[in-house]
Amino acid sequence: MSISIQHPRRSRFSRGTPHIRRKLFAADGFSLIELLVVCLIIGILCAIAIPLFTSQQAKADDAQAKEMVRSAETTAESIATASSGSYEGVSAESLHETEPSVRIAPSETEAYLSAASSNPKSYSVTVKATDGDELTISRAESGVVTRTCASPVLKTGCSGGESSTW
Repeated sequence: MSISIQHPRRSRFSRGTPHIRRKLFAADGFSLIELLVVCLIIGILCAIAIPLFTSQQAKADDAQAKEMVRSAETTAESIATASSGSYEGVSAESLHETEPSVRIAPSETEAYLSAASSNPKSYSVTVKATDGDELTISRAESGVVTRTCASPVLKTGCSGGESSTW
């Protein structure tokens, strides 16, 4: 019967070829090429993500303006209902007074009602988004409602163009 005694200074990692032992205990770090490849990959991901984020921000700004102009439209209809069907009382001040969520003070952080005009049988309300896009809802005397968008600043905010309908 033979008993094998392991040397006390030998660890379980010391078995194997010298090449493997060197790899296990090497503290070389990363090569310059590996670091450059990682930086390149991060740069490409940033180049993809940043434009996507900014387009989402512009969409959110336009969505806030659309919500505001629709609130102004509903409020204008409410004012007309209270005035026996006449839109003559529709103004920026009356819209804000009737519906406080319709902001009329110019702001760079939130959409606001920039214009409101009316006559007894028609009205027009315009909201300006924080990116400069102007969304308008108009009701003609015939009852036809139109929605238009103008992008005087970015020239691409209205469905990719300077102006469009929505």
